[in-house]
Amino acid sequence: MPSAVGRQLATLAMLAAGAPTATLDVMTLASAQTAPSGPVARAPLPRPKPGGPLDPPPDRAVPADDSGNVAAVAGQLPSGFRDVARASGEPQIPGLNIVYLHPLGDPAHANPWRNIIVHQTEGPAGSARSMALAQAKNPTKRGVTIWVETDGTIYWSTAETAIPTHGDGANRNDNKYVDNSKTYRNVIRTNSIGVEFVGNFPDVARPPTREQEQAWLMLVRFLQERYDIPAENIYAHNWIDFKDRRYCEGCELATLARRLGYSPTGWAKGSE
Repeated sequence: MPSAVGRQLATLAMLAAGAPTATLDVMTLASAQTAPSGPVARAPLPRPKPGGPLDPPPDRAVPADDSGNVAAVAGQLPSGFRDVARASGEPQIPGLNIVYLHPLGDPAHANPWRNIIVHQTEGPAGSARSMALAQAKNPTKRGVTIWVETDGTIYWSTAETAIPTHGDGANRNDNKYVDNSKTYRNVIRTNSIGVEFVGNFPDVARPPTREQEQAWLMLVRFLQERYDIPAENIYAHNWIDFKDRRYCEGCELATLARRLGYSPTGWAKGSE
């Protein structure tokens, strides 16, 4: 078997002779397939930008069209979306699969949610339903209201009046990702509805799936409209609490939602 150096010299020779790019691509693939097996070093996590949300890694860029418009790939809101988002019972949005373990009531009588906190749990794929069922049995235990499976299925686990225990008291005050003067000891479980994305086990740095991202793009607008929550009140768990140093929990999804920039109609404020 030729050595790595030998393969590189052969590639340089072919470049000098004007070999087609496709031929070189095949050689590169063959080289990768014959490379000795062994541990592969992980690429370092992206460095956060002080004063602003963490941008996703280059190979996990926020979905957008060629002009960088996230809304262009978020999917059109169906006719009557705002009425459906405020409905009681088990409202369904086309293209979004929500399994209700507890039906919704009148949003005007729900807990006064003012923020959305995005979480990622170190649970394997396929665990969202069991976690949601456990939450439904004990609504105030540590967990969240909404759980999202890797295939994009959403499980609504508790009543809108229940307050699960999530977050760590908004203890981050270093402005590493966002302006924490607005969040410190303020964005907490009693005013923040939590959404948990499963699937980053055993690798906590594993990003959400494309199916989860697509479901989130619709779900977040549903929550914003239902509870009159502006885009700037969507937070990654890592933005407001000191979390696992190995990855930025919820950062990619929260950034995605903020860039979407959905503005609710403000029905709650208008009714006051």
